[in-house]
Amino acid sequence: MTTAENTVVAFPTKPEDPAPNSFEKIRSKKVRSHGYAAIPTILIRSQHRLGINSTQFCLLMHLLDLFWSPDRPPFPTKQQLADRIGIKPSSIKPNMKALEQAGLIQRVQHKTAAGDWGANTYHLDGLIQRIKDLEPDFALEKKKRQAERKRVETPKGKRPKE
Repeated sequence: MTTAENTVVAFPTKPEDPAPNSFEKIRSKKVRSHGYAAIPTILIRSQHRLGINSTQFCLLMHLLDLFWSPDRPPFPTKQQLADRIGIKPSSIKPNMKALEQAGLIQRVQHKTAAGDWGANTYHLDGLIQRIKDLEPDFALEKKKRQAERKRVETPKGKRPKE
């Protein structure tokens, strides 16, 4: 019986410039380097159903963009939000109040060490729960859409009797 020669196989190396992923193909690597926000499609498709206007929707997008960790809710100032959106700071408060009354956010006021009022912290638990509550409707709609696609793609002579 003979033994095979020991051969050393080189470890594969990563290419210096890996192929771009789908995100990078659409938006570019440079854009991705600045970060991105995960916005649930259910939220986007349910804006009207949630009863929120375009300013309120935009505020939620910015709060979600600043929501990086479940144990650290976002805390932008009204001025920061106004500057990002391009509206007057006086427009922030009534829209945040409406979102709070709708149960989508909860504002918690904070005092600074000097005793002044600091930026609010915005808890998004209500928004997240509403999105979770809407998910079964979207799952049903998706199931119906898939069944209809299957029906249309099946030749007429092979479709089950309706």
